[in-house]
Amino acid sequence: MTVRDGREAGTIRLLLADDQDLVRGGLAALLSLESDLEVVAEVGRGDEVRDAVREHAPDVALLDIEMPGLDGIEVARELSSSGSPCRSLIVTTFGRPGYLRRAMDAGACGFVVKDTPAAQLAQMVRRVAAGERVVDPALAADSLAGGINPLTEREREVLRAAREGGTTRKLAQRLHLSDGTVRNHLSSAIGKTEADNRHDAVRIAVDRGWL
Repeated sequence: MTVRDGREAGTIRLLLADDQDLVRGGLAALLSLESDLEVVAEVGRGDEVRDAVREHAPDVALLDIEMPGLDGIEVARELSSSGSPCRSLIVTTFGRPGYLRRAMDAGACGFVVKDTPAAQLAQMVRRVAAGERVVDPALAADSLAGGINPLTEREREVLRAAREGGTTRKLAQRLHLSDGTVRNHLSSAIGKTEADNRHDAVRIAVDRGWL
C-alpha cells in the first residue's frame, strides 16, 4: 500500500483501489493535478480497502471491479453497509450494464469507465464527494435496455464455480451442494441466458455483467 500524507483545507481525500500498478499510478498522477483533490492512499486488493479507509479517512474511494481479495462491487457494499462516510465510485474497464446495476444496488455512488477524460472524472469525483450519484449516461441507457439480471444468487454462485471448470460432481463438492441441486441450478441458468450449454451460459452472464 502506498500512502500520501498531508492535507489542505477544502481538499477531497481519495483512496485508489486497483490491482494494476500502472493504471493506479496513472489515475493518481492525473487526479493529483487537480488542486482540490488529494490521493491519500493506494491499494492493490479489495480486502485492503477497509483498513485503508479506517486509517486514512478518505472522502471518496475509487474502486476497480475485478480485484483479488474482494471485488469492487463487494467493497462498495461493505462501505455502504458499515455506515462509513467514505463514498465509493466504481472506475472500471468493464462497462457492462449488469455491473452497473449491481454496483448501484450495492451502494456505490457512481460508475464510470477508465477511458473517461481526466477532467470529467475529476468532476464526477467532486459530485460524489458532494453527495450526488453519478453514472456514465451511455452505460445508464444500456443498463435500462438490458433489463434486470434474471439469475438468482445461487445460480450466479453455480455459474461462477462452473467458470473455473470441473464436472457437476466437482462443482457440487466445491459448493457443498448435491449433484442434483447443481444440475437444477445450471439448467435454470442455461434457460434464463438462452444458452446452449453451461459454458455458453457462463460466457453470456460474464458479458452482461451478471456474475
